[in-house]
Amino acid sequence: MSDPRLTPFSGRVAHVALQGRIAAAEFTSGTWMRLRAPLADLRRRPDGPRDRQILRGARLCVIDQQGPWAFVQAQMDGYCGWVAAEALGPDHPVTHRVSARMTHLYSAADLKSPEQARLSLNAQLRITGQEGRFLRCDDGFWVPRPHMARLDALQSDPVSVAESLLGTAYLWGGNSAAGVDCSGLVQLALHACGKACPGDSDLQEAALGPALPEGAEMQRGDLLFWRGHVAWVSAPGAILHANAHTMSVACEPRAEALARIAREGPLTAHIRPV
Repeated sequence: MSDPRLTPFSGRVAHVALQGRIAAAEFTSGTWMRLRAPLADLRRRPDGPRDRQILRGARLCVIDQQGPWAFVQAQMDGYCGWVAAEALGPDHPVTHRVSARMTHLYSAADLKSPEQARLSLNAQLRITGQEGRFLRCDDGFWVPRPHMARLDALQSDPVSVAESLLGTAYLWGGNSAAGVDCSGLVQLALHACGKACPGDSDLQEAALGPALPEGAEMQRGDLLFWRGHVAWVSAPGAILHANAHTMSVACEPRAEALARIAREGPLTAHIRPV
């Protein structure tokens, strides 16, 4: 059976790519839109629980709509779910991404002007102008130039990106600097480096590279997987992860953390992302 997280089928309408593979009342090629809200939950059903989150500028294929809810598939990782339709906007191309941990949208090109919204690392914007140290967004708001980078100006070390989020509050299904879970931290870090990455830890374990032999030496940048959890190796004796033990993104001594996590289940893979 297809994984519903990655299957563009709302239960009523399916993407045309699924014709001949599933029974659906209707098939569509979908409509491309972008998230205009700063951050939105991607839900498993209309007004249901959060599975993941998506950031401002995310490109989404709208498959179906039920009242105020739209069923979408995210271009960046193929994840499907329901999002508030009012959070969507036209599919205008984006030019820049937030390179800081977090930034603000301002009402004017003035640091004393009222802030309008907070944007997380990796949110994407269409920049249309500049005034001093501020860049103008296509919605008329302004963002500090030092907090932005062109889309092709990528980070080189995903662990450094993850370290910039130390202390961020743990949030199940979170994908932003306002709150993040273990797989969200991995995805944020890899996307900042221009690397493809699925949304959930089991998908990441299957996609990010072959498992290393048991007992292989651990080095910075490796990923450790358990059932339902993932952590970066940040140094030979330390791991970095968003975790429910500290309820934050934290760096811990490796032996101590591995012993604690092992009580919940065994290590399932040690991967060096390719």
